[in-house]
Amino acid sequence: MPDDLGLLLYLPHRELENRVFAALAEAGFDDVTPAQARVFHRIGRDGSRLTELAEAARVTKQTAGFLVDQLERAGYVERGPDPTDARARLIRVAERGRRAIPVGVAAIAEVQREWTAHLGRSRMVALLDALARLREITDPDR
Repeated sequence: MPDDLGLLLYLPHRELENRVFAALAEAGFDDVTPAQARVFHRIGRDGSRLTELAEAARVTKQTAGFLVDQLERAGYVERGPDPTDARARLIRVAERGRRAIPVGVAAIAEVQREWTAHLGRSRMVALLDALARLREITDPDR
C-alpha cells in the first residue's frame, strides 16, 4: 500500500507543533493552546480585525472572539482602535506575545536544522520548494 499523503504531511507537522509548544512552555509561555496559536499566528504586522482573523484561521467569528479574549487575558494580544475606521477595533500582538514569538521561531529553526541533517541539504531544499509550490494552489490567503 502506498504511503498515505495525509499522514506523511500530518506527522511532521505534529512533531514541529509539539516542539514549538514544548519550547514555549519551557520559556514560561505554557498557557497557549494550538487553537489560540492558530489565531495568534495570523495577526498582521499592523494588527488585524476579528473578522479577518476568523476568516484566516477558518473559524467562526464567535470562536475567534473567544480565542482572542483568552489571548488578551493572558497578555499575548491587545485590542485597540483602528485608525482607518473609528467603529472598528484591531487586535495587535502585545508585549508578552512579542516575547513568545522568538521562542517559537527558534524552535522551528532547530527542527529545520535537525531535519536538514537527517535528509541532507538537497532533499531539504527540494522539500521546502515542493511545499512552497503546493502552497500556491492550497493557500487561499496567499
